Amino acid sequence: METTLLYGKEGLTIQVPNHSFITEPSHMSGVQDERKAVQEALRDPIGTLPLREMVKSSDQVAIVISDITRPTPNHLLVPLLIEELNHVPLENFVIINGTGTHRDQTREEFIQMLGEWVVENIRIVNNQCHNDEQLVKVGESTFGCDVYLNKDYVESDFRIVTGFIEPHFFAGFSGGPKGIMPGIAGIETIMTFHNARMIGDAKSTWGNMVNNPVQDMTREINRMCTPDFMLNVTLNRDKKITAVFAGELYEAHDRGCEFVKEHAMIRCDERFDVVITSNSGYPLDQNLYQAVKGMSAAHKIVKKGGTIIIASECSDGLPSHGNYARIFEFAKTPEELLALIEDPSFKMFDQWQVQKQAVTQVWADVYVHSKLTDEQVEGAMLKPSHNIEKTLEELKDKYGENMSVAVLPLGPLTIPYVEE
Repeated sequence: METTLLYGKEGLTIQVPNHSFITEPSHMSGVQDERKAVQEALRDPIGTLPLREMVKSSDQVAIVISDITRPTPNHLLVPLLIEELNHVPLENFVIINGTGTHRDQTREEFIQMLGEWVVENIRIVNNQCHNDEQLVKVGESTFGCDVYLNKDYVESDFRIVTGFIEPHFFAGFSGGPKGIMPGIAGIETIMTFHNARMIGDAKSTWGNMVNNPVQDMTREINRMCTPDFMLNVTLNRDKKITAVFAGELYEAHDRGCEFVKEHAMIRCDERFDVVITSNSGYPLDQNLYQAVKGMSAAHKIVKKGGTIIIASECSDGLPSHGNYARIFEFAKTPEELLALIEDPSFKMFDQWQVQKQAVTQVWADVYVHSKLTDEQVEGAMLKPSHNIEKTLEELKDKYGENMSVAVLPLGPLTIPYVEE
């Protein structure tokens, strides 16, 4: 049987056993007119007045966007926001790129993300979580840290957060308040948000919003300097908009999460010997750091001692920024990594991603099909797979001719689960 995984910009077609279970929702068509759908949401939002009526012409307006690792259609959303607020002078706008702990974007990348007109006419800043001069303290979190957010955002008169909603591997769902926290937060705040206790909590998982400490913390911090308006979308496998959720931050985000949970989470009756997944293709599969999400999605339905095969192009490497690759040097096995990270004395940037990866690896073997070298893959304690069909054949020696196989062509855009 043939199936196509989201991989890079082109996709990857593979042959899998005929009895394989393909875990993807029925295809959702995109809205007929994306521009019209967004405009209607801005003019008839959830829980607020129409956007235009909320903003004075003298206001300084901040628009927070997700960075290049996310498929948010910023090139559509941002120009429509500016067009809807055409009574506000262009010099009053600032676009803040919510990098979290990721690298800055270049001018060329901003043109790719936003279009040349926006780059030429609107001030754009990268959030830099390590730059104290760019941050402002807005409070203290009950989770045990001072709260620092981007200064341009805090000092604006009107704040808009954009993004897209999908299941998230420890926050329950992306979008909404995550655009602010960790999107435009300082490193001290982000480190607490991603500490071993928060990430290791059983409730910090895909699709769960109830007593999820990660989601609770991001919402608490948003209340300290709340966005005045949210504009989020949901997307199908072709990255086309399927629905628009705009208005009051929490009400609109909750409505969007309900929609995604209904359409993107699939119940399975049992776990599988082998789970093949993608990392949702470009831009989410640009590096191995991001590919941990696809591994974590597969972890939901693979048997203990089973095997995960992830297809993630990793055109941007490991990545080169941060400590993700370096942390693997401190241990020899995933078990040792977990013990290291769970020690309260250990604190290192990017440890949360390694923690989630190690949890998955303790449960199952993980093979990676990518553009990475074998040395890079093995350095992250993973196994290279140059040909997925060949790897499947080799796994029959371990699981038998009738090994059970599941496939997640969309990666973490679809989250399977087994009720246990």
